[in-house]
Amino acid sequence: MSGSVARITQISARSDVSFDDAVKTGIERASETLRNLTGAWVKEQKVEVRDGKIVAWQVALEVTFVLD
Repeated sequence: MSGSVARITQISARSDVSFDDAVKTGIERASETLRNLTGAWVKEQKVEVRDGKIVAWQVALEVTFVLD
């Protein structure tokens, strides 16, 4: 029997640059701890606003990794 089993975990990442940077930061950090990372789903995006200006971008990610 062949196949694989994956696990999905939720993480949050934040950037002071952009949503893309927040996603990249989250994936890079997750891959330092999780082996066999295969994908991610951006579940939620939000921004922090101060004085009418965006000062931070945040994403909630579900990352998938295949179990050994």
